[in-house]
Amino acid sequence: MKPVFEQTPQRQWESFHCEVVRGPGYGATWHFHPEFQITLVIKSTGYRLVGDNITPLTPGDLVLVGANLPHVWQQDSGGGRAAVHAIVVRFLDTWLGRDFLELPEAEPVQRLLRRAGRGLHITGRTRDAVAERLPRLAGLQGLARVAELLGILDLLARARDVQPIASAGFVPNLASADQGRMARVIAHIHAHLTGTIDRATVARAAHLSEGAFSRFFKLRTGKTLPEYVNELRVGRACRLLADEERKVTDVALDCGFCNLPNFNRRFRELMHRTPREYRRQLQRSAG
Repeated sequence: MKPVFEQTPQRQWESFHCEVVRGPGYGATWHFHPEFQITLVIKSTGYRLVGDNITPLTPGDLVLVGANLPHVWQQDSGGGRAAVHAIVVRFLDTWLGRDFLELPEAEPVQRLLRRAGRGLHITGRTRDAVAERLPRLAGLQGLARVAELLGILDLLARARDVQPIASAGFVPNLASADQGRMARVIAHIHAHLTGTIDRATVARAAHLSEGAFSRFFKLRTGKTLPEYVNELRVGRACRLLADEERKVTDVALDCGFCNLPNFNRRFRELMHRTPREYRRQLQRSAG
C-alpha cells in the first residue's frame, strides 16, 4: 500500500502553511510530503494512521508527523457536513532558512524534528498549551505568525509528555507507482468496517492476487489484513462503549464482529481488558 505524494498548498506570502479544516472529512488519502505536520483534532470521530500505527481519533488529539512519514486522518461516515474541525500546520525544516537549525539555540528543535521521524503523540499539559496556541496561530499574519510557530516548536522541543507513534522498525515505501492502491484499499475497508471484509475482495480492490496482496500489505504496514481490520474495529468499539445505553452485544455487531466471544477476545488482545472492564473504567474516569 504505497502512499501518494502530496503537494502542500502553500501560498506565496507564507513561509509555512496553516489551515483550519472544517467539513465532512479531511479530504486526503494515505499520503506523505516533505513538510513536517502538526495536526490538532478539535472535533472528529474516526481514526488516524501514522506509519504502521492505527489510533482512534478523539477531540484534543495532537500529533507531530515527520517529513515523508505516510499518514492519513479518516473521519467516520455519517457524521454530517460539520463532522470535522481540525487545525493543520505544515512546514519544511528550512522554513526559516537552511542554516536556522544549525544555530545553538535551535538545537532542541533539531532534536525534536529528528524524533518526529516516527511521528509524535503529544499529551498532558503540553497538549493543552499547544491546543490553546494553534487557533491563535491560524488567525495571525506577518512576523507574529512566525513567532507563534517558533513558540509552539519550543514548547514541543522541551516537552516530556511526547511519545513516538510508528514502530521503530517501520520503513515506509515511498515509490510513486501504485499510488492509488492504498486509497482504494482504505476506502473499501472503511466502507465495509461493520460488515464482511475478506482478503479476496480487498485484493481485487487493489488489483492484485490474494498472495501478492498479502505480501504487499504486510510489507508496507507491518500488519496482516485481519490485524489491521481488528484494530480499526476495536477502536470504533472503544468510542461506542462510552454510550452506556448500548449493550455490549450491540456494540460488537455494530463494529463488524459476528459474535460476542470473538469480540471479547479481540478486544482483550488489543486493550488488555474486556469490553465491560473498559466501560467501567470509562465510568470511573467520568465520575
